[in-house]
Amino acid sequence: MSRYPLSARLLHWAMAALLLSQLSLGVAMVDRWQPWTTPAIQLHRAFGVLALVLVLLRLANRLRFRAPPLPRSIPVLQRALARASHWALYALMLALPLTGWAMHGAAGLPVRVGGFVLPALMGADLARYGLLRELHAWLAYSLLALVLVHAGAALHHAWVRRDGVFDHMAFGRRRPAEAATPASADVPTSDGTVAR
Repeated sequence: MSRYPLSARLLHWAMAALLLSQLSLGVAMVDRWQPWTTPAIQLHRAFGVLALVLVLLRLANRLRFRAPPLPRSIPVLQRALARASHWALYALMLALPLTGWAMHGAAGLPVRVGGFVLPALMGADLARYGLLRELHAWLAYSLLALVLVHAGAALHHAWVRRDGVFDHMAFGRRRPAEAATPASADVPTSDGTVAR
């Protein structure tokens, strides 16, 4: 069973850690009365810019390499859903930092990261700010739900099916291909027949 290249795996796990940090900070910032809210916003903003850079790198890297093939035992519908969910993850990972950036412009606030100020994506407009803030929140909820589904599916492949799919993105030693898909096992094909 082949794997994603090392660059893709490193970007995947770095992005996973960053997304969990961002979602946690986003939840923490909802309570405006906490004294650490301002540092949380600054960190969330900096991580958002980093997330945008990483997702662009990850997307460019992903387009350079083909994804490892899925086992034949996975039904065609599940393959299509897996592909669609991966592209939905990319879309959300792009949309969240972009809406956050646009939201700052609509609020009339500059996006400062270190010593740099990013140009505003739009002019100050409080009505747009309200819409973008709402959109940003719903995109975050959607990303959280999709990440939970993605993680659940990965753990299902690792612990229940044990078909080697989790190994595509894992580090460490791989299990032998024979252990992932025994040669003697019946493997259903896309038309419902069984390949031996």
